Formats: sequence, structure tokens, C-alpha cells
Amino acid sequence: MTVFDRMSSPAPLGSGLILQPVGMEVLAAIGLADAMRARGAAISRLFGKVQPSGRVVLDVQYAAGAGEAGHGVGAHRGALFDILLKGAEDAGASFEFGREIAGASGGRLHFADGGSSARFDLVIDALGVWSPLSAPPDQVLPFGALWTNVDWPEGDARFDATALEQRYEQARKMVGVLPIGSLEAGGRRMASFFWSLKHTDFQAWRAGGLSRWKESVVALWPETEDLLRQISEPEQLVFASYAHRTRRGPVSDGVIHVGDSWHCASPQLGQGANMGLLDALALSSALSAHDDLASAADSYARMRIWHIRFYQTVSWLFTPAYQSDLASVAWWRDWVMAPLSRVPPGPQFLSGLVSGTICAPLAAIRRHAAAGKDDARLPSAAVTPYKHR
Repeated sequence: MTVFDRMSSPAPLGSGLILQPVGMEVLAAIGLADAMRARGAAISRLFGKVQPSGRVVLDVQYAAGAGEAGHGVGAHRGALFDILLKGAEDAGASFEFGREIAGASGGRLHFADGGSSARFDLVIDALGVWSPLSAPPDQVLPFGALWTNVDWPEGDARFDATALEQRYEQARKMVGVLPIGSLEAGGRRMASFFWSLKHTDFQAWRAGGLSRWKESVVALWPETEDLLRQISEPEQLVFASYAHRTRRGPVSDGVIHVGDSWHCASPQLGQGANMGLLDALALSSALSAHDDLASAADSYARMRIWHIRFYQTVSWLFTPAYQSDLASVAWWRDWVMAPLSRVPPGPQFLSGLVSGTICAPLAAIRRHAAAGKDDARLPSAAVTPYKHR
């Protein structure tokens, strides 16, 4: 197996994320969960208040789930990257860096410099939202976010070391703090800090300067003032844009897509990396269960399709409640959705939702892998035929 990457040397992109129980189960299946726990931060709760009233409008506790819901693991993307990179190296993968991919055909990758790779039996596209091997996103969402990592405020009881915390002004503004553990086991603890921002406001944000922006953040969440002192240059913040896309199936032109190159959404549920891990496990299981690529690709799609469809739909429904200019949606969130979320079975449903366990994705993978091949079929044209050449 050869991995191609446009970067000149292996390096992570992005800030922090939550590995949900389903994602941790995938890491456990490949022997990497303990290493991730040693670097990550156990997250037991997602908690948010709307300001200035202080009304609680988000309170999801993993312990509310039926059975052993476990907890999430806040992770520095660099730590997850290092763990997965070492796992790939130990598994015998080889790497080619400085390779910007422009297209693929006939089992070969075509590079931006005009060159091509050797021919492979299988090309797997893990290039993400803007993959040149996949269709453009259906919708680029109006809101993205500024992200950075800061040192965790040790000894500051105003922040919960086991919770993702957020503060909102209606749905127009949002600031969040997520504990993410450390880059190395035993290293200094860190947090991801993020601020919701529209694409159309990004240039105005840069022009306005950090001081004006910090004033807006502190006005929304005064306790973040000490964290903001760690940010002295705009370059410390990375603007992440979000998009929505759901391909009808994971196969196109001889390429199998995983993660955001197949399906992408707003990160409101924190499922992006977890979905990618589940896709990787499903594809590996399908390839092990079938002797030909066409059957494996069909099985891979069936393993994942209902879980993906459900979370894509829920993300599409939930996102405007936390990132939009719609005052009516914010009102509905505060006075209808938030109270109902505290009435059983609301807490149990929300726990399962953020844990990634609704639609039982791991059971679906095991079931289809064990069956090998059955008569179930996706809707017409969900999977493009793929011939092993």
C-alpha cells in the first residue's frame, strides 16, 4: 500500500476534535485506542449557554445513554495524526510526499506536475471535502469557524476539564473551548478554542484586528479573557470552512471514497473524524470478506449507507440552530428543543446521537462482513459498477 500526500513531510492539519465512542472502538480494533487515551482528554459532557441570559440550551451527558455509553475523547489532531501514522508505518504502508493529486483513471493517480503513479488494483480517495477525485460539495455552508490551540487553564475552576463548553448569542455568534489533552503522553494539557464566523465576514475580521475581535469574544464569554492572551497574531487562528455533500455511493470512476470525500457535513455533532474511521473499518472489512472488488465495494456501501444518511440529515437539521442568522431558529432552540432535550427519552437520544451509536454502525459492519454477500441492495445507482482490472 502506498499513501500519496501533497505535503513535503507528514504533518497534521487542523486543531482539535472529539473521538466518540464509535471512533474509539475503531481505534481499539486496530490496537491504537490505548495510545489515544494516553494523550486525549476524557469528555463526559457537551454544555452550552445562550448569553446574556445564561440559559442552558445544550446539555448532553454521555452517561445518560442506555447501557455503557462511555465518553468521548478530546484529541489534538496532531496526536491523532501521529498515532495513525505510526500505525500505518507498522502495518507496512509506504509514503510519497510532495505529490499533489489532480485526478485518477485506470487505477493510476495523475499529479499536478503532469506525472502519474504506477497502476494500482484499488485507489482509495481520502482527500477530504475538496477532493479533486470527488464531486464538489452540494452546499458550502455560510458559517465556518476560526480555530486555534491554547494551553489548558490549569487550576481555573471556571472551565470544565471534562466538557466541551460553548456560549452563544442567538445563533449568530458562538465561542467554544474543548479540552484536547496533549500532543505527547504526559505533555502539557491543551484546549481547542473556536469562534463561529461567516465566510463573508472573514476579510472584515482580519481588517478589524485582534483587539476588536477579542473584545467581542470577552463580551460573550468573559472567562475566556485569559485564554485570549495566548493569541497574539492572526496567523495563530485557522479559518475552517464547512460544506455539505452526500454522494449517492462511495464509488466513482474506479475510485473508492472514504470520509469527507464521500460525505461531509457541518461539525456540529463532532462526527467527521469518527465517520472517516468507520468508513476505513468498513472498507477493510468488506475487502477481507470478498474476493472481487465489485462485491467488496457494494458491501462497503451497504455497511455504511444508513448511518451516513441519518447523521447527514440530523446535521442538516441541527446546524442552523447553532450557526445561522435566523432569530426564529434560535428561539426554537432555546424555548422548545432545549427543554425537550431534558425530558426522557431526550437525554438518552442525545447521548446516543453524539456517541455515534444510533443506527448501530459497528453492528452493521460486522453483520455484512459475516454475511459476505447477501441479496440486500441499495437504491438504484447507489453504487457505480467497479470492475477489477
